[in-house]
Amino acid sequence: MTGTLKNWIAGRLDAELAPTALEVIDESHLHAGHAGARPEGETHFRLDVVSAAFEGKSRVERHRLVNGLLDEAFKRGLHALAVRARTPGEAG
Repeated sequence: MTGTLKNWIAGRLDAELAPTALEVIDESHLHAGHAGARPEGETHFRLDVVSAAFEGKSRVERHRLVNGLLDEAFKRGLHALAVRARTPGEAG
């Protein structure tokens, strides 16, 4: 993993989910002093991802898919991830 964690997350999701919309927001500054927070940041992210890959999947299945794709990020310091995962029809 090279570059920022935010860029790695965006690249990984783009490559694996071919999203029609993707927003990766670093909210680490909102969690300063909380569990898992580091002074250098990149520990807490919010995702809004729209992908046909979510068709036919429950909310839990969608979150498991995203978390599985980002397993390496969790191993490297990602502490918390808020996920909004929608299909193109739901985002319409």
